[in-house]
Parts: sequence; structure tokens; C-alpha cells
Amino acid sequence: MLLYGVDVKLAGSLTLIISPPTMLTSFARYSRDGSFTVIREQARFCFSMALGSITGAFPCAQLPASVHSPLLLPLPAAILVLSAWKMWRHAKQ
Repeated sequence: MLLYGVDVKLAGSLTLIISPPTMLTSFARYSRDGSFTVIREQARFCFSMALGSITGAFPCAQLPASVHSPLLLPLPAAILVLSAWKMWRHAKQ
């Protein structure tokens, strides 16, 4: 979206097209080396993360209808910058 200047809706649709092959490839790779045992060991954490994602998906899907278009591009960029800053600060401690 930021790199090619594509519309937000088109970028979201392209993400849906790219995600399934990526997930299938990673599942095939990690199922061979036994990496899924960590998921079994951390099932409660994985379940809570999945539940949070599903719970947040609906309000975020409604966001484009209620937020002005010029805010939709800088808002995710600001969230990413804030997240990177927090990670950088955390790594120094």
C-alpha cells in the first residue's frame, strides 16, 4: 500500500490472495521439523492470541467506513513507527 500507492481496499484484497500460499508453505515446512510442538505446549497463549485477532477484526473492518480517508494511510504507518520505537527501546534494556 505504501510502496506502490495502491488503494486500501485493493491492498487488503491482495493480502488475502498472498496469505494462503504463504501459510500453506510455512505449515508444510514447520510440520516436518516438529516446530508445532511449541504450539501444543503454548496452546492457551495461542488460543488467546487467536481470540484477540478475531475479536479485533470486526471493529477494524468497520474503521474505513467511520474514519476519513486521509487518515487511513498515516494511521497504520504511525502504529508501525511506534511499535518499532518500543521494540528498539526494549532491545537496549
